[in-house]
Amino acid sequence: MHVSEDAVGDVVKRLRRAEGQIRGVIAMLESGRDCADVVTQMAAVSRALDRAGFKIIASGLQQCVAAQAEGEDQAANLRQMEKLFMSLA
Repeated sequence: MHVSEDAVGDVVKRLRRAEGQIRGVIAMLESGRDCADVVTQMAAVSRALDRAGFKIIASGLQQCVAAQAEGEDQAANLRQMEKLFMSLA
């Protein structure tokens, strides 16, 4: 399955945002910021990455529905999507 072009743009934006957040966390650590502040930012990075992953999975699920209409092996597609989803859980 391929990620739809619409989803790619959204996922790239989310990943770039996460990239900036990671740079911010590194800077916080290097400057000796409070542990609670660092962990709060790390949690935000984790959520951003999760959202990007779920967006990719959602795109795949849409393809599964379309594939079913075209007569492809729906069970295999859904198993693959479930495995991907669980890798993020």
